[in-house]
Amino acid sequence: MNKEEKHDVVLALAEQMKEYGNFYITDTSNLTVAKINDIRRKCFENDIKIQVTKNTLIKKAMEAVGGDFTDIYGVLKGSSSVMFSKSGTAPAKLIKQLRKQGDKPVLKAAYIDSAVFIGDNQLDALVNLKSKEQLIGEIIGLLQSPAKNVLSALQSGGTTIAGLVKTLQERG
Repeated sequence: MNKEEKHDVVLALAEQMKEYGNFYITDTSNLTVAKINDIRRKCFENDIKIQVTKNTLIKKAMEAVGGDFTDIYGVLKGSSSVMFSKSGTAPAKLIKQLRKQGDKPVLKAAYIDSAVFIGDNQLDALVNLKSKEQLIGEIIGLLQSPAKNVLSALQSGGTTIAGLVKTLQERG
């Protein structure tokens, strides 16, 4: 691979890191071609893009994106594959599923919405991670709950001041 080709790979990786916002770095070394093809097929079925790349090119792509990736640099050893996904949990779920059939892929690191997870021991935490949309929905539900209670109290007490005072007194 010449210098220009490496530059193109770095630009493509950096663009994918920006576009997807989530990526996992895994170890898929010593797997058979059939097993790698199986992983690629399952990634495709789950809307996950996978790319086997040299560690130096991954590091240069992260540097091109900007941000704090210093914790991830330490895991860039050996063979590395990068999984890109719009969902922060989809690659973790796929890795967990694939691990039922063998001991690879091994999670080296994950970058999800600016949070960094290092090591294979983080896999369970990543599987159970809630998406930004789920968290926003829960917060909205919590914020709506007190307003609904006040509205129901006002409606149950009638429109009189005495009813309102009585309802508030009972709740307090």
